[in-house]
Amino acid sequence: MHRGTISRVTGRPAETEHLRDLARLRRVRDRIDREYAQPLDVAALARGAHVSAGHLSREFRRAYGESPYAYLMTRRIERAMALLRRGDLSVTEVCFAVGCSSLGTFSTRFTELVGVPPSVYRERAASATAGMPPCVAKRVTRPVRNREASAAAPSLA
Repeated sequence: MHRGTISRVTGRPAETEHLRDLARLRRVRDRIDREYAQPLDVAALARGAHVSAGHLSREFRRAYGESPYAYLMTRRIERAMALLRRGDLSVTEVCFAVGCSSLGTFSTRFTELVGVPPSVYRERAASATAGMPPCVAKRVTRPVRNREASAAAPSLA
């Protein structure tokens, strides 16, 4: 719709509807960030936002470039990386601590995002981030999704 047009569904200006949808999506994203360790799925998130699961998935992907499930799993993996760097929990304990109910799914997604299985990451992380403040270690070790990786490093010459 164009600016100034009226929504056929609600009778409100289209721009107002668009802003309302963006606010709803931000609330969903904030809920994922806050409650990543809870048993969340797209249907539960959609119910909380008072929209259908299909609508939430389409709009979330359009706004943030990935599905709500992919965003949730990335948050879980980021938190798992921090827990694994501590070194005091097993991979299974970390899996359940971040809200995953399947060790296989957790390990597969972890490996896809990080590039190594969680057990290997746990072994390597302690020495790789030794002496680094936690805030720096978090930034340096943040998983990079494929769409964020640059095609080639810029040439400095």
